[in-house]
Amino acid sequence: MQHCGTHKTTCALSPIMILWLLSIASIGVYNILVWNRSVLWALSPNYIYKFFHYTGKDGLLSLAGIMLCVTGSDAMFAYHGRFTAASIRMAFLCAAYPCLVLQYLGQAAFLSKNFQAFPTSFHASIPDPVFWPVYVLAILVAIIASQSVISGSCSIIKQSHAFGCFPRAKVLHTSRWTEGQLYIPELNWILMVLCLAITVGFRNINHIANAYGIAWITMTMVMTLLIALVIKLVWHKSLVLVVLFFVSYGLIETIFLISSWHGIPRGGWASLLISITFTFVMFVWHYATRKKFLYGQHNKVPMKWILSLGPNLGVIRVPGISLFFTELATGIPSSFTHFLDNLPVFYQVAVFFCVKTVPSYRLYRCIIRNGYKDVNRKEDDFENDLILCLAEFVQLEAEGSRSVDRSTDGRMAVVGPTEKLGTRVETLDTSLVLGGGMKSAILHKLQARYMKESSELIHRRSVQFKVHGTMFKDPGVKEELLELVEAKGSGVTYIIGHSHVKAKSHSSFLKKFVINVAYSFLRKNSRSPSVVFNIPQVCLIEVGMNYHV
Repeated sequence: MQHCGTHKTTCALSPIMILWLLSIASIGVYNILVWNRSVLWALSPNYIYKFFHYTGKDGLLSLAGIMLCVTGSDAMFAYHGRFTAASIRMAFLCAAYPCLVLQYLGQAAFLSKNFQAFPTSFHASIPDPVFWPVYVLAILVAIIASQSVISGSCSIIKQSHAFGCFPRAKVLHTSRWTEGQLYIPELNWILMVLCLAITVGFRNINHIANAYGIAWITMTMVMTLLIALVIKLVWHKSLVLVVLFFVSYGLIETIFLISSWHGIPRGGWASLLISITFTFVMFVWHYATRKKFLYGQHNKVPMKWILSLGPNLGVIRVPGISLFFTELATGIPSSFTHFLDNLPVFYQVAVFFCVKTVPSYRLYRCIIRNGYKDVNRKEDDFENDLILCLAEFVQLEAEGSRSVDRSTDGRMAVVGPTEKLGTRVETLDTSLVLGGGMKSAILHKLQARYMKESSELIHRRSVQFKVHGTMFKDPGVKEELLELVEAKGSGVTYIIGHSHVKAKSHSSFLKKFVINVAYSFLRKNSRSPSVVFNIPQVCLIEVGMNYHV
């Protein structure tokens, strides 16, 4: 159900949840009326004092069980990021909270007369005529709650990846209209394996409850800390308000945390082990990725130095277009210079995918802006749009940017071609061709074999570009456009730096383990950029390079 998208089952989920809340509330009212109406006095805060006065330390430890009542209802709102604060408050105050209170009061009334049914109080308190319908409804609600938890987990992993704290994974957006509806296949399988392992390993509902309770109260404490930071750093409130918020909520959560400590040896250790494992993975990935980025920043080659050399680079230019992927906002990545040092041959037109534009020597930079749903775009459409944008940039640069300071960023990115471009460059749909006439017979044969083996490329649309005979203010514009069209006809090659991060020989044992072992394992098992960008293997060149950090 998760991979199909929750929006397709929403029409069934909402009625089931409403029916479930009404059912447990009705059962609670029935038990109150039948078994013990005086249980309504338990709503008085006076009984909180009496409870702890008579139970003492045992009453404090029992808070761990009381906390599970909250965690069960919280599962229904695990994916609350999709809703507004007002809708969550209304749903909780008008539906969830009163129905849950009536249900727990009904169980208390039932147990006051049938204390021997304590281990299975909920099922035992259900009247016999409606037992099986409620049982089936409970299973459906459990499925809905698990779906909510899975969706929330997918959102957390997606945001962690956006912050550079988690390895790349396949993220599927199941809805075209709602960005937050995600599905991560690998995470779904991991959650299934963990659920089966805990269920089969513990075989005790109390141990599972201890694990879940510790996980939940730890999560709330972390959330309280983060909200306190938001109040100060984002909302810019006074420090007094931050302290009052943190102390008031933190004190309550600390009491619940202390009450749940006794459950760590009896199942609670599982939650701590899983959380430590995921924290270690996030730390390793962020630490090594940061080191890799800093190494690239330190060893990059200034763009002005490359441009000042010009033809003196001693590089042989071959027909075609190369798309070089880099994470650097400025300068030339060290993997590019490493490539030229070992193979001084490069393509007629080079495009660096990042922030700024280089206005000469046929080097460009490009910004790719994708919507959250644009994850599997066909590479031929992307290449054609790229050529149109490059042609648009060349035209705009010649017509209006000569008087603009070249250091400004406003003219360094073309979001999309304008209608005016149609008077200069024309696209023609043609039958599928295997490349331009400048390619050798061997390359034709290799590409033909790849096209034959790749069924998804059989129906690939081929587009040829043609420059109109329009008069240009600058003769060099037409020459550059003709060269761009000629390079596109010779083919497009994707170049990606394949860096291997290694710890320096004098590094500590912990750093060597984190970089050489843990990060290497995570990198090998994460999705490569070629898969993310849907790059055909026949057009891909990976430049290997060692980064010693």
